[in-house]
This record gives sequence, structure tokens and C-alpha cells, in this order.
Amino acid sequence: TLVIDVETKKSFAEVGGERNIRQLGISVAGVYSYEKNQFLALEEHQLDTLEALVKNAGHIIGFNINHFDIPVMEPYFSEGVFSHVTVTDIYADAVQFLGHRVGLGALGNATLGVAKSGNGLEALQWFREGKMDLIKTYCLDDVKITRDLYEYGKKHGHVLFESFMDYKIHSIPVSWEGSGQAPVALLQNAFNDRRR
Repeated sequence: TLVIDVETKKSFAEVGGERNIRQLGISVAGVYSYEKNQFLALEEHQLDTLEALVKNAGHIIGFNINHFDIPVMEPYFSEGVFSHVTVTDIYADAVQFLGHRVGLGALGNATLGVAKSGNGLEALQWFREGKMDLIKTYCLDDVKITRDLYEYGKKHGHVLFESFMDYKIHSIPVSWEGSGQAPVALLQNAFNDRRR
């Protein structure tokens, strides 16, 4: 199992919008490997290491990884490298329940009492200034928050967020008991158990 977060070299404005997400480029990819109990911050020229990790992984965890990190990584990797991997997207699970967007910071603050150490716009500025160490620290901080949210949700069956509507802490139920199942097996088990 891997936890992955990527920081880009360009913004959506610089590449002509979200439809050109594959052109954003990667400045730093942050990874936590459960197997090795190790954090890695990889620059663009080291992404072959990340591809090798993904090829050997059965499960990857991220925050908005399905609609952001994976499309950004795909141009760097062999075709279909993500096809065998089960993905847990904390953002997608939260949005599906809430019906609106929520940030990693909002979940991290409410659930773990941990604030983000920066934001994506700062990471873009740091890249322009060549401050790769700052990007690596920020990226790995986000990886740690993502990992810890996953572990909290797996243990407690929910994560928390503070609503900007009523400024109260609310619970988001999640079912991350195991390390993930292949999508076909997951659907087959649901069908067998007469569950949606």
C-alpha cells in the first residue's frame, strides 16, 4: 500500500484549464510506503522509482487522487500502470457523502488537529524560485496527513470536518476496514450480499 501526493510545475491557468491536466508536470511526488514504513520525496527525474513502486502496489491512497494525482502522473508512466491497483480516494469518499467539496486541511484540522503546512499556490511559487526542499517538506506533510486520515477512518469508521456553514464539527462515515479490494471483487461481494 502506498500513499501518494504530487505537486505540479504549472497551474491550470498556465496549461489552458483542467482539460489539459496531463500537461501540468510534476515538481515533487511524495510517497509513503507501508511495506517499508518510509517516506520518499521524488523529483521529476526520479519518477522511475515511483513507477516501480506503483507497479508493485496493490493499493494506493490519496486525496483527490483519481481526478488529479493519477492523471498528472500518467504521462510519466507506462500505459495502464494504474489498472491493477485499488484506489482509496479520501476526497471522493467525503464529497460523495457531503455533496460538496472539502479540503484536506479541513479534514486534517477537525480529525487530527493537524494543519497543512502550505498550499498548492505556494508550492508553484517555490518551484519557480527553485526551492525544492520547501516543496518536498510540504508534499510529505500532505502525505502524512492523508495517511493519518486513512488510518483514523479505518479505525473509527469516520473522519471529521468543520463546516463553514455552521462552524460545527461533523462526521463523514467511511468504510476503509481493509487495505482495499479489487473493484470487480468488491462489486461481486456486494452483489452476493445484496448490497449497493
